[in-house]
Amino acid sequence: MKNFLKIQKDSIRSCGHVNLVLLSKNKMDPITTPRQPLAERMRPQTLSDVLGQEQVIGEGKILTEIAKKKEPVNLIFWGPPGTGKTTLARILAKEFAADFIELSAVTAHKSDVEAVVERAKQNWNLKIRTLLFVDEIHRFNKAQQDAFLPHVESGLITLIGATTENPSFEVIPALISRSRVIVLKNLDESAILKILKRATEKEGIKKKIPDESLALIAKLASGDARSALGDLEICLSLGKTITQDLVLEAVGKKIINYDKDGDYHYDTISAFIKSMRGSDVDATLYYLARMLEGGEDPKFIARRMVIFASEDIGLGGNGALGLAVSAFQAVERIGMPESGIILSHVAAALAKSKKDRSSYDAWNRAKDLARNTRNLPIPLGIRNAPTKLMKDLGYAKGYKWEAGFHHDVSYLPDEIKDQKIYFPTKP
Repeated sequence: MKNFLKIQKDSIRSCGHVNLVLLSKNKMDPITTPRQPLAERMRPQTLSDVLGQEQVIGEGKILTEIAKKKEPVNLIFWGPPGTGKTTLARILAKEFAADFIELSAVTAHKSDVEAVVERAKQNWNLKIRTLLFVDEIHRFNKAQQDAFLPHVESGLITLIGATTENPSFEVIPALISRSRVIVLKNLDESAILKILKRATEKEGIKKKIPDESLALIAKLASGDARSALGDLEICLSLGKTITQDLVLEAVGKKIINYDKDGDYHYDTISAFIKSMRGSDVDATLYYLARMLEGGEDPKFIARRMVIFASEDIGLGGNGALGLAVSAFQAVERIGMPESGIILSHVAAALAKSKKDRSSYDAWNRAKDLARNTRNLPIPLGIRNAPTKLMKDLGYAKGYKWEAGFHHDVSYLPDEIKDQKIYFPTKP
């Protein structure tokens, strides 16, 4: 029991506070310390209380059906912060009447994992299910994730993992194959607003905060319910009446949800490239601004623009590559924030340019052909002939050292002399 309490103390975190979560005698209801953050007090207790995840909750939807069957299923919740991953795990543990254990992959040690397994074995003997919730499971390395595998396979532990990163890359295939991946989405402003209004009603503070101030908090939350409730709590601690000015003062400038090493990074640069490819200048500039506001390295963006200029514009605008290279050099010399002006100028130009991938496509065909025919002899007529012997053998025969000279023999090896590689883009 001592080890189990340590696990809970290390792993349960909410709004900057540590909550020691114990289990009641029936192993279903958490007993928390008296002082709880608002977000913890407002945590839904049933699936019907959860807002904003209608794609997985509701009649006929996967989580509702799993809860109805009362049969534990290994799950991986994938979604942004504040979308209900921990809440859903706790609710399902109640539905399964399971002993619920939480671990944070950030703070857990080998001894914590061993304590969980030992507790699960005791529960097994008592015919009690054990549901282990691992927050930020992507932070466990491969060996740590492998350690759970035999216990998940045997049914000793039902595993629910939570991650903000793409599980395809961050969770080992063996665990994914034994789990259902549930994708949770950012809550929209209307869902956040409903959560905030529910909180003001339950706390009896509805009159203290006008609707327009609640709407502003919902907007600033960027789809994160926990963040919205935390902001509301801060505002309530600062004034009797919560005006919009007070909200802006209390909440300040919200950090853009952008992870330079995670999915947001790759998704946003992908959207930027695809917008340029689709000649949509507005979307191009929007995603560029999102990246720069999120702290992306402007040189990374400039490098991708250089690649794009050759790959997608190519012969359609022969000045595009030079423009993109100049932009990269200027960004190296100028730095931020002025580099944003340069990048936006060139990104707009690339988006508006005529697109022609004929040279890029031809290069790919050439590489494939070269891999399969790399040992074919080069035609004698275009070989180098530095010695008399080579000339006597026919090297460079008939070749004239004249500008624009076109030999009457095939430039390709005879075996592939009719092979076409470059196809001009049709006008």
